[in-house]
Amino acid sequence: MEIFKKFSFVFLVICSALSANAEVQRHKFVIEATKVKRLCKTHNAITVNGMFPGPTLEIKNGDTLEVLVVNKARYNVTIHWHGVRQMRTGWADGPEFVTQCPIRPGGSYTYRFTVQGQEGTLWWHAHSSWLRATVYGALIIRPRDGESYPFPKPKRETPILLGEWWDANPMDVVREATRTGAAPNVSDAYTINGQPGDLYKCSSKETTIVPIDSGETNLLRVINAALNQPLFFKVANHKLTVVGADASYTKPFTTSVLMLGPGQTSDVLIQGNQQPSRYYMAARAYQSAQNAPFDNTTTTAILEYKSASCVAKKCNAATPVMPSLPAYNDTNTVTAFSQSFRSRQKVEVPTDIDESLFFTVGLGLNNCPPNFSKSRCQGPNGTRFTASMNNVSFVLPRNFSLLQAHQQGIPGVFTTDFPGTPPLKFDYTGNVSRSLFQPVPGTKLYKLKYGSKVQIVIQDTSIVTPENHPIHLHGYDFYIIAEGFGNFNPKTDTSKFNLVDPPMRNTVGVPVNGWAVIRFVADNPGVWLMHCHLDVHINWGLAVAFLVENGVGDLQSIQSPPPDLPIC
Repeated sequence: MEIFKKFSFVFLVICSALSANAEVQRHKFVIEATKVKRLCKTHNAITVNGMFPGPTLEIKNGDTLEVLVVNKARYNVTIHWHGVRQMRTGWADGPEFVTQCPIRPGGSYTYRFTVQGQEGTLWWHAHSSWLRATVYGALIIRPRDGESYPFPKPKRETPILLGEWWDANPMDVVREATRTGAAPNVSDAYTINGQPGDLYKCSSKETTIVPIDSGETNLLRVINAALNQPLFFKVANHKLTVVGADASYTKPFTTSVLMLGPGQTSDVLIQGNQQPSRYYMAARAYQSAQNAPFDNTTTTAILEYKSASCVAKKCNAATPVMPSLPAYNDTNTVTAFSQSFRSRQKVEVPTDIDESLFFTVGLGLNNCPPNFSKSRCQGPNGTRFTASMNNVSFVLPRNFSLLQAHQQGIPGVFTTDFPGTPPLKFDYTGNVSRSLFQPVPGTKLYKLKYGSKVQIVIQDTSIVTPENHPIHLHGYDFYIIAEGFGNFNPKTDTSKFNLVDPPMRNTVGVPVNGWAVIRFVADNPGVWLMHCHLDVHINWGLAVAFLVENGVGDLQSIQSPPPDLPIC
């Protein structure tokens, strides 16, 4: 008994020590139009607190965030905390009409959630139409007090947010594309921390400067916040050591180039071991879809050694050294990079799978509806672009959020008959019959029992064009146990499964004309969106939602909705 009392006391002391270090961090986000000048032209961009990019939030593992979002813009808005597990707090996840109705102009909502067991770099962004073009920022999660990084403490840390800029109102761009059925106009620039850099007009005075000094080891927290484009990233003459991705530590590996799909993050160490000078860090497109138009420009920032910095006004600092970036379509480099990721140690990968799913992902073309004029069918050969998973093009509800409809038992909002395998098997990466180009629209969810062990094969298709799709799952991290090219073959490709130390991610780049296999345990009840993070594809319907049922008791059930949850 005495031993039990001592054990209980020690347990309580440990618990109170952990919770004593945890803090509640409160912030206010005012969504408002702000004059932002880029590429010689001023736009009324939608921002948070007048900042572009928005504020960086810094918390510790175990902290609770409370963010009051006040919408002073003319558009509906929601905020998604990309990669945060949101255990039992699905109401705070943010995707519009999935876990909440949007915050209307003039309205407000407080997102409240605890970040537990995650460390590294995540980010937040708007999850309503194309607002995330300018409404985004970094979310940095440090170790708890008294704990440290599993790598030498860097001298400095710098968030590097890769973005995409339109010399137009992004909301007008997507609205026009929705009207015409064509692909939306491509962006006019990429940005690093909101600035296009020296290679664009009217931009060189504002180019982002990243400081370093000889002998330092610094941490770059790289985030691809671009709307529609996977990006290569490189620093001239410097190697990068990857130590984390999507707020999970990785086995360190050294590379000269990164490739991040939209939504992905990479934590990399960089050493000040070159001649003190100025070096460009640059990003440009990885374009895997053939014959599709894309923004082929290059954004730059400057890595500047202190001793080489330009202090005097009449400074003739040397032109920075430019890195040689991979070719736009360099899939080999992408494959080598993505296959370098491993967890730091052996991990418990789910086995004895309960739900073995196979999802095709890809584009499509809808025939022009009879009541539409030609001006509304400007896709290839007079069609309208669409996209789907397992031939279902996802349609968001308009009067309720999916989570609300599930929790309140509102009928007629969704069905739970999303197919777990393709309704029709075909040569996914070969020449696909035109009869398969038109998916079926629907609000179909896939139901998972609490605690079920899930495997999903995500298969790209060559319908319209094969493409690398960054697939993001809300509310979960998952292990990527394999990836490959061609059609997934369950007889031979299972030999490629890494069940020892696969990387843990929240967004997987499904290889162009290929497949990826992910596994997770459905231990977070709620409605969780899984979608392509190229926003043009979400608009077209490349998404599905999982309905994860409650388990037993409160700790395995979703919390009640907060009183200020926006109503539709």
